[in-house]
Amino acid sequence: MPTVKSFEELTIWQEARELTNRIYILSKRFPKEELYGLTSQIRRASVSIMSNIAEGFNRRSTKEFINFLIISRASISEVQNDLYISLDLNYINKEEFETIYNHAQKISMSINKLITYLRSQVKTYPKTTKINEQIQQYL
Repeated sequence: MPTVKSFEELTIWQEARELTNRIYILSKRFPKEELYGLTSQIRRASVSIMSNIAEGFNRRSTKEFINFLIISRASISEVQNDLYISLDLNYINKEEFETIYNHAQKISMSINKLITYLRSQVKTYPKTTKINEQIQQYL
């Protein structure tokens, strides 16, 4: 199996990118008075998901990557929270809420699996710090 060379090869980053695009499209319909409130908040949180995956991967330390994945997972919770607010304020409908919420949940579960895997690698191979070498077995 080839070594992962960039964060763009990670399925979780690709899924986070898709989620971010969906959030931007959806939030274009939010009222103008939300531009510096909810619209900005949900967009920044979605961008944070993919940004932390990318930044963590390029730290090249497995322990640091795990920390960035944890931050990314927290940003997913923030997006999900903001989706509830959007639903409650009737900015999105129930179907839109469920679709995007479930997509975010799928990414969160994938991140959890990757964190679990990487933690096992740190315990098994404590001197190995190259993420791309450890993650190739996960993919």
